[in-house]
Amino acid sequence: MMRKALHSKTSVAAFAVLMAVAVGAAHEPAHADDEVNLYSYRQPFLIQPLLDAFTEETGVKVNVVYAKKGMLERLKAEGKNSPADAVLTVDIGRLHDLVEAGVVQSVESDVLTRNVPAQYRHPEGLWFGLTTRGRVLFVSNERVKDGDIKSYEDLADPRFRGRVCTRSGKHPYMVSLIASVISHHGEAEAERWLNGVKANLARKPQGNDRAQAKAIHEGVCDIAVANTYYLGKMATNEKQPEQKDWAKAVRIVFPNQDDRGTHVNISGAAVTASAKHRENAVRLIEFLSGDYAQGIYASDNLEYPVKDGVPLNPLVASWGSFTADTIGLNRIAELRTAATRLVDRVGYDQGLGS
Repeated sequence: MMRKALHSKTSVAAFAVLMAVAVGAAHEPAHADDEVNLYSYRQPFLIQPLLDAFTEETGVKVNVVYAKKGMLERLKAEGKNSPADAVLTVDIGRLHDLVEAGVVQSVESDVLTRNVPAQYRHPEGLWFGLTTRGRVLFVSNERVKDGDIKSYEDLADPRFRGRVCTRSGKHPYMVSLIASVISHHGEAEAERWLNGVKANLARKPQGNDRAQAKAIHEGVCDIAVANTYYLGKMATNEKQPEQKDWAKAVRIVFPNQDDRGTHVNISGAAVTASAKHRENAVRLIEFLSGDYAQGIYASDNLEYPVKDGVPLNPLVASWGSFTADTIGLNRIAELRTAATRLVDRVGYDQGLGS
């Protein structure tokens, strides 16, 4: 039976050392077979307990480098000499960029095929989703009645003129949502839709997803677009308790439950093309797709596990069940360039009057 994972933090000094190791990897001897080297966009407090649990379960040590940006550029620069065996990241766009750059390799795994639904993994095994998050509507509890808005298409309805807030249309989360609209309606109709959303904006696109909830709380707008887990993070934020008030001001609407379903994005993993410890990298991703790790993702990170049958955090469960869009995320990734062009063409980030 697996023992409870130990929690630990990576210090700034340790980060610097690991980065130095990555840069000089071409001159270092091979690591032991009981190790695996991981590059991660995911924050240490989210992922470290899972890595500790993997080590306890398998005896394989995980050497991890955390980065907020620049992972793709680092992997490209390091090439075949990269020490990285696996990559953890968020958003289908970043996974797709890894594929396009040729820095990941295909994996065949019966475990991953069983645990990860087809729409959340690359058709050739170049990446695998580990968690999902719905791109939903935050609506005002006071100013939006039940049933007033039901779909992404409704965001462009003139009834909501001056009542909508979003972050930048260029942010990866928004780009993926726009790509999903293109996938269902075509580029011309998606352009009309995005122009309609722009016309309904209460302010120039700005801030992160939490800032949209804050804007609703302050009465700036009544409807916003955000990822599901942000509501949970705000509702349980003891360090910044004012965010609890932002969370209380809104509720979630899962869009398009009468037709295609709610757009979801993923966090995911891939094995690098340069992997020196390929078998351990596959074992790590398989572990992260299994019941134990999926349970931690659900309970601690307030995300939706990709594996069926894993219980949700009670707070997340309280938001209600929903039907997710089943279109393959690989298709969404392919449409990201078109979505970004669309944002520029309509001048979305310039806001009203542009």
